[in-house]
Amino acid sequence: MLAVGFLFAASSLLFGTWVSAIPSIKDKFELNDGSLGLILLLSPLGAITGVFVSTNIFSKIAVGRWMFAGYLVLSIIMIAQVNAINLWMLGACLYLFGLTSFLNGVSVNATISIMEKKYDRLLMSSCHALYSLGGAVSAGVAALLVSLHVPAGWQIVLMVATIYTIVLLNKHHLLANTDIIHSGSGIKLPTLSVLGISFICMILFMAEGCVADWSGIYFKEVLKAPKYFTSLGYGAFAIAMTIGRLNGDSIVAKTGNKKAVIGGCILAAAGFALDLTLLGYVIIGLGCSCIVPVLFRASANIQGLSKVEGFAMVTTGGLIGFLAGPSVIGFLSQRFNLSLALSLLIVMTLVAAMVAWRSPFLQHVKSKPINDVFDEQIY
Repeated sequence: MLAVGFLFAASSLLFGTWVSAIPSIKDKFELNDGSLGLILLLSPLGAITGVFVSTNIFSKIAVGRWMFAGYLVLSIIMIAQVNAINLWMLGACLYLFGLTSFLNGVSVNATISIMEKKYDRLLMSSCHALYSLGGAVSAGVAALLVSLHVPAGWQIVLMVATIYTIVLLNKHHLLANTDIIHSGSGIKLPTLSVLGISFICMILFMAEGCVADWSGIYFKEVLKAPKYFTSLGYGAFAIAMTIGRLNGDSIVAKTGNKKAVIGGCILAAAGFALDLTLLGYVIIGLGCSCIVPVLFRASANIQGLSKVEGFAMVTTGGLIGFLAGPSVIGFLSQRFNLSLALSLLIVMTLVAAMVAWRSPFLQHVKSKPINDVFDEQIY
């Protein structure tokens, strides 16, 4: 389980380094908020491509083989993305990043869902805590390296070297996951109830994506923070997410899925309603922390759908929100201002709470939560 759990952290270690590099890339290519938002749209295009190819890939390739290779490939893409020499190269990398990230997400979340059933434990929130922890670590490391005048291009190389070392050392643990996680033909049309879960996922991912892509620019251009503080907004958010998710499985087991999602959406809205200082990002992180693991668990347990189909249907909206949401904020920021653009998320998270209240899939879970992420019984 730890080998798979590290892959969650690897994703955010890469992404957190990318977040800290966005302001310098914006300056390098002389992009305004609108043009930055436009080029970021290439990532959701890649993710949507991933939706259509995922069933074919995971009906032929064992999930462990994809996990091992997929994260190594993603690391190389991120090196090229941060060190892009022109907008064509940056755009191509953003597209491949969206495609590979989606397929990697399918593989790790499906594997954790299989483990939950095998060991009768709630593991999803604990694994997503490792994702949040990776984001916090990468933000802190980025702030340190920026203060030491290490450019973003070298920061990502150092991060990838670390990830490669750990993934290669755990190769046999990853390849031991030999499940074929899809056996149907192709993606089916989702029902309205499934679309409701997908909508919630879209809004929460939109919130996370906007915090990631715009927090650095918000700190730099709105709050006029020193350069080495620009990654700390995302860092505060990621730390709060980690704390929430480390306790998330226990919280969900006690309150139930529906109350956890509704309460989290309302708390996230309160965070966006505050001026986006470190305190606001902390509250947003705590609010968002338990929601996505609940939605991913629900997506893997929809009757009549394989894990790949369920995950693809529900998280398509999520990935569009995560990757296209920052672009929408960019367009609104160009038209109005960044503070007003980000206030859109107050309304959207409250709407997500209302949809969660009506959802038939967010029922109470009976599995017992894992007491320790490192409990030997789970691997």
